[in-house]
Amino acid sequence: MFDYDLLIIGAGVGGHGAALHAVALGMKTAIVEVAEMGGTCVNRGCIPSKALLAAAGRLRQLQDKETLKALGINVAEIQVDRAGVAAHAEGIVTKIRGDLTRSLERLGVTIIPGWGKVVDPQKVSVTQGGKETLVTARHILIATGSYPWVPPGIEIDGQTVFTSDDALKLSWLPPWIGIVGSGYIGLEFADIYTALGCEVTMIEALDRLMPTFDPDIARLAQRVLLADRDVETHVGVLAQKITPGKPVVVELADTQTKELKEVLEVDAVLVATGRLPATENLGLESLGIQRDRRGFIPVTPQFNVLKDGEPVPTLWAIGDAIGTMMLAHAAAAQGRVAVENMLGQNKTVNYRAIPAAAFTHPEISFVGLTEPQAQELGQTEQFSVAAVRSYFKGNSKAIAEGEAEGLAKVIYRPDTGELLGVHIIGTHAADLIQEAAAAMATHTPIQALAEIVHTHPTLTEVLDEAFKRASLTLTRS
Repeated sequence: MFDYDLLIIGAGVGGHGAALHAVALGMKTAIVEVAEMGGTCVNRGCIPSKALLAAAGRLRQLQDKETLKALGINVAEIQVDRAGVAAHAEGIVTKIRGDLTRSLERLGVTIIPGWGKVVDPQKVSVTQGGKETLVTARHILIATGSYPWVPPGIEIDGQTVFTSDDALKLSWLPPWIGIVGSGYIGLEFADIYTALGCEVTMIEALDRLMPTFDPDIARLAQRVLLADRDVETHVGVLAQKITPGKPVVVELADTQTKELKEVLEVDAVLVATGRLPATENLGLESLGIQRDRRGFIPVTPQFNVLKDGEPVPTLWAIGDAIGTMMLAHAAAAQGRVAVENMLGQNKTVNYRAIPAAAFTHPEISFVGLTEPQAQELGQTEQFSVAAVRSYFKGNSKAIAEGEAEGLAKVIYRPDTGELLGVHIIGTHAADLIQEAAAAMATHTPIQALAEIVHTHPTLTEVLDEAFKRASLTLTRS
């Protein structure tokens, strides 16, 4: 009756992961993609940005002559080849995109190029080169990702005013660049640009920098990643109007009153104000499915698309298209769960146990709740919240490597030992957070975590110390 058991629209990390899992479970699978295989993460996000950050990190190490001298190393003059750095990032993208494509082909997943549009809960129209093809499937999964959001009043020209999509090309190094937004993207590009010798001004509309981070982590990150690098910051002001040119004119207004406060003239501006779902022109409205005001597709916890509040049994959506947690690995997890639910399971994703990271130098990572969020939950559910901290400056491995700046913060319930959140800033924080994520996924209490033996000397002992400190407070109480 159907061409495929599963047809996926979008070949990003979420769609790719869903396709691999579907094939492993015996489903005949096809994937529709209008642009490059790999989606945003591989082509314009996670992968190229990490390649640039890797170059920035090596450059910072070589520029830190004081630390190198303490290690007995002297470094001669350092030169940066901007084009070479950009070529490195593009080479990594090409390799991973090819690996992803071949993995699908090797497993027998049909790749259909073109624009996919849902015309029925079990039928998709694919348009390529003016030709339209109808494809049927027992289940359809929408995994179309997202694109950078540009606020009103900001004019993009791709050269002097641009989003992360264009910044990743590293086509030039502006002597002075403004970055609008202090989230993951803004922080990572501030790290890249300052390492490459650019002057940076960061603009945040909310009343504090890094508003989504735990306050303790944000305070240390502000000092280490911004103040120590002489990054100018503007908080509580809106980039009300940005006009491309030489120079770029940035009009800053009070976020509340919209009163003009200051006018900056810089060489370039990176707009890092978040992302919106790529869910337009998918045919959803013709099926009576209404997206929310930002464009996100409403779904059940099992990822069925909702129509008038009721799940559509054969239509599913995951990833940035639904906006629950806009991370590539979250989309992959959602894709696996959605596929299993197509086969009769009733699974959901534990978002509390999904970690996230900013790959700055040093890195920032977290899993679970921030302390304010935990306190709010505690007030609602009537339990107390406690937090302990441990520091990289007391860790033997960090000291030996000259990377002793940072801390780990563990938030928990002192009555039960339940882990509520873990936040880390420090070298290799993005790797270290996985232990905490695993603990939260398996509901392992602080008491048990404190008994785990960690290799000495390793950076993992930063978390070990925090878990033991928390366990002692439980014992004393």
